[in-house]
Amino acid sequence: MPVSDRLARFGVTIFTEMTALAIEHQAINLGQGFPNWDGADFVKKAAIASMTEGGHDQYPPSPGIPALRAAIAAHYGPLLGRALDPDDEITVTCGCTEALAASFLGLINPGDEVVIIEPYYDAYPVNASLAGAIPRYVTLRPPDFALDPDELRAAFGPRTRAIVVNDPHNPTGRVLTSDELELIVELCLEHEVTAICDDVYEEMVFDGVHRRLAGFEGMWERTLTLSSLGKTFSLTGWKLGWGIGPSHLTAALRSAHQFLTFTTPTPVQHGAVAALGSPAGFYEEMRAGYRKKRDLLAAGLSGAGFEVYMPQGTYFLMAGHPDAGDDRAFCRRLVTEAGVAAIPPSVFYNDPGSVSGLVRFAFCKDEATLEEAVARIAAFA
Repeated sequence: MPVSDRLARFGVTIFTEMTALAIEHQAINLGQGFPNWDGADFVKKAAIASMTEGGHDQYPPSPGIPALRAAIAAHYGPLLGRALDPDDEITVTCGCTEALAASFLGLINPGDEVVIIEPYYDAYPVNASLAGAIPRYVTLRPPDFALDPDELRAAFGPRTRAIVVNDPHNPTGRVLTSDELELIVELCLEHEVTAICDDVYEEMVFDGVHRRLAGFEGMWERTLTLSSLGKTFSLTGWKLGWGIGPSHLTAALRSAHQFLTFTTPTPVQHGAVAALGSPAGFYEEMRAGYRKKRDLLAAGLSGAGFEVYMPQGTYFLMAGHPDAGDDRAFCRRLVTEAGVAAIPPSVFYNDPGSVSGLVRFAFCKDEATLEEAVARIAAFA
């Protein structure tokens, strides 16, 4: 049987492809965004305790265990400037990727248009296809990867149902400015559009300030704020995320969530309760560590002849190279000849031919690994 028309054109994700190639060639994997260290012990101990103390082996509530929804409400209430209702405004999901899928499927009808900023996380156009939506792309271009106001305005129309806002932005590392966010707000209010906010890198901001769209005047009622445990707490394998929004948008998300996964494994939910209780010092230390790694990789790539576009946030870095006109071929050479895996960003554009000469690197690795990767790339270059 062939793959369905909805999915056939997307093939296998680039992350699967490049990670398999890295394993085959025993390369350092700076492609897929996962740390090469373990998550915090106190979070894992909370998950373990839930398995050993008894009473937590059966299905948890579909929206998430009450303790975790309360912890999310306590954590995000001050950030959004409002008291959150854990029962009607918060849903726990299997990672932010499921929260995204549930948002698309719960909110968007076939033929609706969705504004997607490119380069994008590759799940966005897939979710649009699954929902039968028509994507309208707005392109960020080097060197500053800023939103073009005219392009953004042109993407909105009478059939626009939603916009996906990823801030801080993967893969460029941009943190959207107040002017850019205020334009998004203006257009959402003018066209009665819902904002689906992918905020998984919200705590990884090195330059600039991350402002949550739901906190802007008039936006709470039309915003779903999505995030996860994996990136901030180095627990990507736990696949635990959440969606926050007004009751009518939460109901839409839950209408799909109940038939996608229904619920999320109980132990990781208990671990997440502990994680969200982390003191402010945890986040400051995490940011300082990633800033140091970013600077190490950026300096090494610059020394090897790359043009580095310094990220303001996330743990990804975009860099240009004169030999990367065909970025997929160049990234394969990096793996097979240099022993370092990276991601060709052209796969994050609707028209892969519209961009060339760029490579995305992940710096969520320990410093010894980054130093070895830089040495290999320098020898290759």
